[in-house]
Amino acid sequence: MSDSAKPVLDEPRKVRKGEELDPERLAAWLRANVPELSSVAELGIEQFPSGHSNLTYFLRAGERGYVLRRPPFGSKVKSAHDMGREYRVLSRLHAAYEPAPEPLAYCEDESVIGAKFYLMRRLHGIILRKELPTGLELAPEQLGTLCRNLIDNLVRLHAVDYKAAGLGDLGKPEGYVERQVRGWTDRYTGSQTDEIESVIQVGKWLAEHLPADNSATLIHNDYKLDNVVLDPKQPTRIIGVLDWEMSTLGDPLMDLGTTLSYWVEADDSPQMQVVRWGPTSLPGALSRSELALRYAETSGRDVSGVLFYYCFGLFKTAVVIQQIYYRYKQGLTKDERFAPLIHGVRILCDRAAEAIAADKI
Repeated sequence: MSDSAKPVLDEPRKVRKGEELDPERLAAWLRANVPELSSVAELGIEQFPSGHSNLTYFLRAGERGYVLRRPPFGSKVKSAHDMGREYRVLSRLHAAYEPAPEPLAYCEDESVIGAKFYLMRRLHGIILRKELPTGLELAPEQLGTLCRNLIDNLVRLHAVDYKAAGLGDLGKPEGYVERQVRGWTDRYTGSQTDEIESVIQVGKWLAEHLPADNSATLIHNDYKLDNVVLDPKQPTRIIGVLDWEMSTLGDPLMDLGTTLSYWVEADDSPQMQVVRWGPTSLPGALSRSELALRYAETSGRDVSGVLFYYCFGLFKTAVVIQQIYYRYKQGLTKDERFAPLIHGVRILCDRAAEAIAADKI
């Protein structure tokens, strides 16, 4: 089924071959560890089909539904798929930042489903991906409102008192940007499969143009349209933010740069349109420059150096894609969606090189 044929609400489907869970073993664990599921007899399991990192399942227990998150099969990058860390973040953050999902239980026993996992309540809503789902239309003024709300919600996250929320030990803000550039460069080297000149070029430029440290905030680290859940009755309103696996303390402009790196405008190249992550090129959508200006106006932060953060966002996403492609090339996953990902690595870093040359996001 193509993206354009998907229903408005984000719904699960049949579990992909090779990614099945044992329903009896899982149900037994839920009965013993989740009070409201102490009497569950039969468990239905489906899978949310999108996403390329941690796997997300829908569990049906009678009339109730839950979401289970586990690492991808075959991944060796433990730090990127730390279920315990993600669970701890949500356990503390949900009360301070309502869009964060409510976690219910965490399992360290890998014998239950073959990996550590956690359970959370499901958020019912709309998730926008490359194309608008069938049945949903957004007029230009609505799309503009959604864009502004997306940025305003990011500012809201960056305003969370992370110490009061119990997240003061989540990361090491000092030197964060430098460590990120070095770390993602090393990750590329460790998962490289092809010779792509722009990857090396952009990595070198980032290392030579590190900005001064900004005051740290809680950052999501993968904030984009398809990681937010929209109200079905008012689809310009954000009711949830998903995928907290990379959240930490650091420079908030790194979050802004990530958002911008996913933002493909109508006049971007045909190659960039191929890797578009949402309906960001439709009439009414803000441009990257307008998004950055909105963030500056709402947060009061200086975004004059946003080119660095935009290019780092492109570079980081390219490396994430490279790691996934590496798993596929090594035969650690059989998911055929991953076969063409190497082209995305090249496209994103080529775009970053172009932005650097033009000195413009």
